Amino acid sequence: MAATLYRDTGYVLSHLIEEIKHGSVALPDIQRPFVWSTAKIRDLFDSMYRGYPVGTLMFWETGAEVGTRQIGGRDNDRVPRLLVVDGQQRLTSLFAVLTGEHVITKTFEKRRIRLAFRPADETFEVTDAAIEKDPEFIADITALWNGGYKSAVRTFLNRLAEGRDGELSDREQDLLEERVDRVRDLRDFRFQVIELGATADEEQVAEIFVRINSEGVKLNQADFILTLMSVHWEKGRRELEAFCRAAVDPAVTGPSPRNPFLEPSPDQLLRVGVGLAFNRGRLQHVYSMLRGKDLETGNVSPGRRTAQFELLRQAQDDVIDLTNWHEYLKGLTAAGFRSRRMITSENAVIFTYILWLIGRRRFALDYPALRAVISRWFFMAHTTGRYTTSPESQVEADLARIAALESGNPDAFRTELDRMVRSNFTGDYWEISLPNRLDTSASRSPALYAYYAALNLLDAELLFSRLKIRDVMTPDVVTPRSVERHHLFPKSFLAGQGINHGRQVNAIANMAFMDWPENIKIGADNPHDYWAVMTHDLGSERLKQQTYWHALPVGWEQLDYTTFLERRRGLMAQVIRDGFSRLWDDRPFSPSASVEDLIEAGESQTIEFKSTARWSVRAGQLDRKLEHVIVKTVCALLNAEGGALLIGVEDNGNVLGLDSDWKTLGPRGTRDGYELWLRQLLDTNLSQQTAGVVRIRYESVDGKEVCAISVAASGKPVFAKPDGGRTATEFWVRIGNASKQLHGDDMVNYQTRHWG
Repeated sequence: MAATLYRDTGYVLSHLIEEIKHGSVALPDIQRPFVWSTAKIRDLFDSMYRGYPVGTLMFWETGAEVGTRQIGGRDNDRVPRLLVVDGQQRLTSLFAVLTGEHVITKTFEKRRIRLAFRPADETFEVTDAAIEKDPEFIADITALWNGGYKSAVRTFLNRLAEGRDGELSDREQDLLEERVDRVRDLRDFRFQVIELGATADEEQVAEIFVRINSEGVKLNQADFILTLMSVHWEKGRRELEAFCRAAVDPAVTGPSPRNPFLEPSPDQLLRVGVGLAFNRGRLQHVYSMLRGKDLETGNVSPGRRTAQFELLRQAQDDVIDLTNWHEYLKGLTAAGFRSRRMITSENAVIFTYILWLIGRRRFALDYPALRAVISRWFFMAHTTGRYTTSPESQVEADLARIAALESGNPDAFRTELDRMVRSNFTGDYWEISLPNRLDTSASRSPALYAYYAALNLLDAELLFSRLKIRDVMTPDVVTPRSVERHHLFPKSFLAGQGINHGRQVNAIANMAFMDWPENIKIGADNPHDYWAVMTHDLGSERLKQQTYWHALPVGWEQLDYTTFLERRRGLMAQVIRDGFSRLWDDRPFSPSASVEDLIEAGESQTIEFKSTARWSVRAGQLDRKLEHVIVKTVCALLNAEGGALLIGVEDNGNVLGLDSDWKTLGPRGTRDGYELWLRQLLDTNLSQQTAGVVRIRYESVDGKEVCAISVAASGKPVFAKPDGGRTATEFWVRIGNASKQLHGDDMVNYQTRHWG
């Protein structure tokens, strides 16, 4: 029988209030934002008044010695004995009403919770202006516990008598006083409390929380770390809160974190601090580290805890430094991004900030140099969705690669980040994957916002206008209908051709930025008709420039709709590539990645290594099961963001070459024969033919041949045959640096999210 992790006890409410006041019980208001409505608080008091159960509270022993001071705190800041794990919203509500203390809302506003009680029918209400004037109510029940109880009751009875034009009978007065007493006696309400011992770890606490919490709220690692900060370093937690509050509060004047891209939350900034302090993207072990636990022995040391918190403190100072914050955000602007409307991944903003801080702190890059390399990185990370799937795993891998570099060497930092950028932005990505990713009608598409960013970088104008796109995309431009995403092939025109499906009509490739008055002129005209009219006075050079910016194929107005969309997607991808090339220190293009670059970049969301495709190195013989591994890997890349599969390279980057595989093909064991075999393998076992989306090339590395299979992102779901199966039914997706098979709802949800 397993050891019991808890003990069952009870506390009366007044005792809990005093323990919270004195700091023995920690009631951190950042574990989850205070989100209860006043109506829900009213119902809580009503249930307690009527003797109904209101749920169990769960506390967790901190294990701190009595009298332990908080890190960086004042002399009277002591570490609490117990943490509130479950019941924070209830206790916060009760504490606020009984003491009159303000609560902090999720928008960082201070608010007093005011409840009223009507003794005549024993009902609680949320206080408003009408109740304030109604003599039937005690308008603010907080008065019943703040030392003025008798005065509050006397005032209520006098008002009530006046409101009823006469005196109250003794019997009625006794009844009303008895009911008010019952409200006051709620201070003696007894709560059932489960106290978890200090030996329980965060995973056990989270599991217990989920099992007993009827609302199904799930605690995450950031919740635990922020709660731990409340216990041992409340000053640090308050600093995070203050930074986030200042980022959204319009009342804050002077220098502030306010910006056009992100309204940061404490847990997001915590992730930045953790990444900078400990080179960790995953928070799994950070909580234990901050508790002072030795991850090998399991021993907890107060000295180790203090040292780890000191590392976090130093990192957090850099994270919330306003100069750092705004210099970093200049890199996003330099990458062509102008506002929050263009951001589809807040993870990309947060995790790129970690890299910026590392470049500044450990590699001593100056602001201009750092801005250049970070602008390229952010453009790549946001466009490819680098931190969308398994973001913690991906940023952990990125941090590990940076940690292996020589500190203080700015060139090493720049070279490594640019190498990873090139390994994602390959020629096949620009020519195949990106056009496929543009094959959507989703208005919030990373590929679409990459196009907008490129137009900003290219100083592009609105179609048929001299207005700059960058000027109308800034966050302070909010004029209604000032800019219209116009259908190049109007809806009514397409309807006349039998094209009515929303995904086709509203395809990204059918939309262009246009000034509102020009859009009105076009209306529902045939493109062939309105194009000649609208371009009549543009002049040949300006017309050429506008057709380039807006990716319009030659003679586009005469093309059939399907052909137009396909050609325009390719041209949009080229515009994105041209815009991105402006970020390479004014060089005309970004260098392509070689196989050696891909090996140096290591396995990731878009790169996979395989030692062989047919030959078992361990068994020393042909193994056809390995062929299915190649098939499912290509399938996974097709269904994600594309990438590269290198055959002849071990997981650690050691190059084996292709000799073993080639021997299994006999006379066909040549470059051409191997490519023919690979093509047949993939075309036979995938639901989509690979011509146009899979390219095969060879490069020699250290005198050994490596096969590089470049895989473009597919414009539709691709399925693989099971090993030995006859029909393609397996759906594989690249998640982190692994291929994962999805089933059922997970598969359907992914397809809907990915392809729209």
